[in-house]
Amino acid sequence: MKKNEIKNFLKLPKSAKYVIIVASGKGGVGKSTFALNLALTFQHFKLKVGLLDADIYGPSLPKLLNTNQEPKIENNNFVPIEVNGLKTMSIGYLIPEETANIWRGPMVIKAVTQLLTNVAWGELDVLIIDTPPGTGDVQLTISQKIDVTGALIITTPQELSLLDVQRGINMFKKINLPILGLIENMSYYICDECEKKHYIFRKKSNYKLTSFFDLEVLGELPLSESLIKNHNFEHPIIKQEASDIIFKSFFDICQKVLSKIKV
Repeated sequence: MKKNEIKNFLKLPKSAKYVIIVASGKGGVGKSTFALNLALTFQHFKLKVGLLDADIYGPSLPKLLNTNQEPKIENNNFVPIEVNGLKTMSIGYLIPEETANIWRGPMVIKAVTQLLTNVAWGELDVLIIDTPPGTGDVQLTISQKIDVTGALIITTPQELSLLDVQRGINMFKKINLPILGLIENMSYYICDECEKKHYIFRKKSNYKLTSFFDLEVLGELPLSESLIKNHNFEHPIIKQEASDIIFKSFFDICQKVLSKIKV
């Protein structure tokens, strides 16, 4: 039986034209911060964007957005929380921040399925889904339930991070989910004194992965105080500082992603 015959696709409410998974092999690589800023940057291209925080065990979107709103329910669907014109949904909106989600596989699958199907997104051009670190039930459920355009994999230059990324790449290849490219976060920092790039680990650390798996590095993001110094996204740098290196990096990444998905 062919793959497209055994997939049980669920239809997103007024389905998004494109669905992009943001994934990482391990935690602590800045995946959720990247997903949020990627979504905000897509808005510069006049696109209608939604962001789904599908990290069931450690949702961080409410903290990043500095909001503890509880979504309303209309016609048995959750109404997304909107910040800066960005429609968002997270399991973190539905449970207390300090709660530990000690859920087995079936409960995780049920929660992810509900987040995929019971949110009134309206018409979207792009839906970005922030997934948990690693390779597990959430990634498999999403890829089996809806038609995903492709995945972006976030890594950092450390050797251990690259090993975990390799596992993630192998998983997506095994389930035939297209990988749009790699993003190397915390790749370098720019010295305040000399204004030069300094690579903390080593330059071009992702060369082995890109050459072996024939994947493109879509961007290298620096360590940036302006990006991480606070969690208040009422006035995010992506919306305000077009001259900042962070803005330029994200803008370039978005252009490359859009060329790949042919928006």
